[in-house]
Amino acid sequence: MNREKSIVRVTVWGAVANVVLAVAKLVAGIVGRSAAMTADAIHSFSDLVSDVIVLVMVKVASRGNDKDHEYGHGKFETLATVAVALLLLAVGGKMLADGVSRIAGFFRGEQMVVPGMIAFWAALVSIAVKEALYQWTAYVGRKFDSPAVVTNAWHHRSDALSSVGSAVGIALASLLGGKWAIMDSVVACAISIFIIRIGVKMALPALRELTEASLPEETENEIRDVILSVDGVLDVHAMKTRKTGPDIIIESHIVVDPEMTVFQAHLLTEYAEDRLRERFGQKTQISLHVEPSVESK
Repeated sequence: MNREKSIVRVTVWGAVANVVLAVAKLVAGIVGRSAAMTADAIHSFSDLVSDVIVLVMVKVASRGNDKDHEYGHGKFETLATVAVALLLLAVGGKMLADGVSRIAGFFRGEQMVVPGMIAFWAALVSIAVKEALYQWTAYVGRKFDSPAVVTNAWHHRSDALSSVGSAVGIALASLLGGKWAIMDSVVACAISIFIIRIGVKMALPALRELTEASLPEETENEIRDVILSVDGVLDVHAMKTRKTGPDIIIESHIVVDPEMTVFQAHLLTEYAEDRLRERFGQKTQISLHVEPSVESK
């Protein structure tokens, strides 16, 4: 199965699961009188939004070069990564704010509602399903080097972690009494901070790519070494690199013997490009400019 089909498949199944879970948790939250589970259901609906973003952006990113996008559409996938990461930050921020608000209310003497066990069982089902979706989605994202899909996988896990907080609070409130419902909010706050951290961690590399940041120094050194390994290349300079979705773009000047014919120089650059694509992927975009060595004159 190719890259696009694999990504679409795992994302569509994730979207279907999100719809079913969101409806089930909403019903369980209302019937079980659990505010935590109702909020959890809204979180699942937000996951559905991230699924749609990934599906649309990956579809656009899979297009080849055209007149308007001569370097391809890879950055649309990067844009999806940023969008989903921002959604994670929004969800984490909302969870944190709601948790702090409920804790403050508890210390002001507000009574905590004891939820029914139906909400607890719904939370357990959600944890199992969403963790399974995380594992599958993260595997596909890593396999096909898709930051957008990996970020979406973390959105699944954030929902599972949200359900962990709900399950803890519901269980303690139901088994030990209403005052223990405060643990739902305490755990939710801790989880929300973790979700915010993941959102930041996913957003920063994508923002670097969108602002045309160069590849890491160690990667550029490896590119330089691959080019210099080609017999006839005397030096490499003026290198420019950047990422476009899962692929990379390499532009560089290579120095050769001034006595080399144009045809020989052309064959040399083709060989260097072949080696680079063998190492960094067949979709690597390469532009090598040949310069004569001044020292050889």
